[in-house]
Amino acid sequence: MALREFLELPYDQLEEMNLAAKEQRSSRVAADKIQEERMKWLADTKSVKAVTVLFTDLEGRLHMLDYDKKFLLKSADNLTFDGSSIRGFTAQSESDLRLGIDWSAFYWVPSDFFGPGKVLVFGEVQEKDGSPYSADMRSVLKAYTAELYKKEKYICNVANEIEGFLFLGTNAEQAYMETGRFEMSNKGGYYHSLPGDPLRSFIDAAAEVQRALGFANEKDHPEVAPSQFEMNYSYAEASIAADQIQLYKLLCRQVAYKMGMTASFLPKPLTGVNGSGMHTNMSVSKGDKNLFWDPNGKDKISDMGWGFVNRILAHAKDLCLVLNSSVNSYRRLDPHFEAPNEIKSSPVDRGSMVRIPIGNSRSARIEVRSVAPDANPYMTVFSLFKTGLESELPAKIKQGEILPDNIYDGVALFQKSKYSAGLFGADVAERFAALKLASADRCARRLGTIVKVPEIQFHHEVYNQYLWNLF
Repeated sequence: MALREFLELPYDQLEEMNLAAKEQRSSRVAADKIQEERMKWLADTKSVKAVTVLFTDLEGRLHMLDYDKKFLLKSADNLTFDGSSIRGFTAQSESDLRLGIDWSAFYWVPSDFFGPGKVLVFGEVQEKDGSPYSADMRSVLKAYTAELYKKEKYICNVANEIEGFLFLGTNAEQAYMETGRFEMSNKGGYYHSLPGDPLRSFIDAAAEVQRALGFANEKDHPEVAPSQFEMNYSYAEASIAADQIQLYKLLCRQVAYKMGMTASFLPKPLTGVNGSGMHTNMSVSKGDKNLFWDPNGKDKISDMGWGFVNRILAHAKDLCLVLNSSVNSYRRLDPHFEAPNEIKSSPVDRGSMVRIPIGNSRSARIEVRSVAPDANPYMTVFSLFKTGLESELPAKIKQGEILPDNIYDGVALFQKSKYSAGLFGADVAERFAALKLASADRCARRLGTIVKVPEIQFHHEVYNQYLWNLF
């Protein structure tokens, strides 16, 4: 008899369980009912040893805490952590924060990549009194979409196309400070990768994990640049979709690590080839009706949809730092590589910040192409929906201006923007801008043509205290 018998579920069973949980969440099943179900399942399932609780900092970096299952069941309403250790959260003098559990965002995970006997759940960062923490953009997004549904019965729908690169060797980003280069895993291009080569094997494995987590996959393929990938999946309600962005990047990194490689979501890790984006497709529905669809409208988009587009274009410079929050992300806004840096909309021009894809009554949507894959997904989705639905609609949109080509201009525009301060609150906006400046000041002020070591070394998704202390 085995001494350790920890939970290991087949992929088809994982997919079935995660899709059922996703449907509960989409259907807005009462939170207390879901909590009771999940806690009972944990108590009854002896083979679960730990629950991994996920939360996201202000920059968009994912953090994970493993709690012993028995401890969590007893103490789920009294979890705390040191917020001063998280950049952008509390100061050292007022460090303690609470961590609530969002039981609706519960995932059963493949044991071969996440370890046997573990499950995942997203947490909610809270103040000492249990109220939502202002810098936890996940809670901000969740509260906003819940209120919108309560008032208007609007459902915010999102699907993200997240590109990344697969490099040879583990921890390739951390090693960049010593090597100064990334090793490609594949020299092919768009849609081209031989079955069984490193890139295709990675994509196949990662797509299977996606399915198991209930993503509802659609297609996957190598992207334009060598060693670049993209795996597409179906629409989901906004808060679910933002969680899926974090899970997508986590599972890609984990699969790559197990294969002795690195999945990188730097926007532009290699010069001379296309960078990586996170095209964000959005629509709003009410009941079964897609409110962005109008068969007689311009490009078959409704007046509401065009108002949404025009509001985003009007605030493009206010939001540029949110959508492109790293030094490296401004390399991607290079017009020589299909860069979506023009403040305009178009059904065909891929240089436009907003594209209007071909659609029908079900799929009509708008696509914001200027989002980098390292953006905070909750901050991004919240700001785009809040802006598109509620900001003041200008009488005339001046289309064709260009987004900033460096982070200093992005920070300056964000700092002087009354709109951004009102959107996030002055305190959170100031903290976010300060974090971006701290990274920028450690890098070359002018980008030049070659990727510099510091823009990798001090990138928020690579960050650790050791690297920062080398400065």
